[in-house]
Amino acid sequence: MRFVYFTHSLVSDWNHGNAHFLRGVLRELQRRGHDTRVFEPANGWSRSNLEANHGEDAAARFTARFPGLASQTYTAEGLDVEAAVDGADVVIVHEWNEPWLVATLGRHRRLSGRYLLLFHDTHHRAATAPDELSRFDLSGYDGVLAFGEAIREIYLSRGWAAQAWTWHEAADTALFRPHPEIEREGDLIWIGNWGDGERSAELETFLLAPVRTLGLRARVHGVRYPVEALAALRRAGIGYGDWLANDLVPGAFARHRLTVHVPRGPYARMLPGIPTIRMFEALACGIPLVSAPWEDSEGLFRPGRDFLFAANEAAMTDALRGLLADPAAAGELARSGLETIRARHTCAHRVDEFLAICAAQGKSAATADEAA
Repeated sequence: MRFVYFTHSLVSDWNHGNAHFLRGVLRELQRRGHDTRVFEPANGWSRSNLEANHGEDAAARFTARFPGLASQTYTAEGLDVEAAVDGADVVIVHEWNEPWLVATLGRHRRLSGRYLLLFHDTHHRAATAPDELSRFDLSGYDGVLAFGEAIREIYLSRGWAAQAWTWHEAADTALFRPHPEIEREGDLIWIGNWGDGERSAELETFLLAPVRTLGLRARVHGVRYPVEALAALRRAGIGYGDWLANDLVPGAFARHRLTVHVPRGPYARMLPGIPTIRMFEALACGIPLVSAPWEDSEGLFRPGRDFLFAANEAAMTDALRGLLADPAAAGELARSGLETIRARHTCAHRVDEFLAICAAQGKSAATADEAA
């Protein structure tokens, strides 16, 4: 089948976590013999910031690191929708696209009727900024792929979509895997963005304070760290590594003994059941993980076996101290987390789920062959 995906960016993962998941899904679809076509805006903020902060080579290296993946850029004035979706069986439009594009594709779907059109939401705006989401005209869409049950329910309860399916993110295990051959250099690593004030308090409680108390060799990677955040890292004795290309993350995990998961406030308070993609990726790399509170309402993991929960600063400090002092316990936690990822949360699992949704809506390899 032919899948067409309109993303904010495939090439850049600068402050754009959906690129991680999309790359893994596309590679899995290609591995199974499907055709994929990706479009991204020529002036998207993620790619523009990547090139402005790290040079044009930072985007150009994507081709070398992800052979077989490519995207076509477009402008509002130059996009030929008919040509873009020509021969498509399924078209997916990510939530970080502009309302005009969402509406244009919806109108085309109503008039053409040839392909399955899906909206893909991997953010918390449906819960935290519903007015922004209500700008989207989804009347021409066949349904919504939501990255958690809480988001799926919002689309249905608000009448934004007639159909919606829960489609969690997952780890691209072709990339995210353990690297036992890499020597450990530090105690703790955390990879994530400061979060525009959405998790400043949480980072102090579950990252900065425990590192200070324990005197850990720690390192942080991420973007959009204001001056006060960088100062806080220095006070805690934490090294700052700026943006780290996602394909380099497995090696970074391997060089450290453990990591933490610190969800943004809106995720933890309003979106039960939805961890960030970094949690899937970390566990796939076989690194022990301790998480700040969030509610695993959908039973994605086995808390206490796959990772540890820490309710507060003292609990996080104790958990980190215990794992660092007991390599056997840390190793068992890492093995269990990796086992759950490989059993349930890889991009291959998500492609299975996605193709089942498409088939239930009348789009499968068999129907594509019949229409050809």
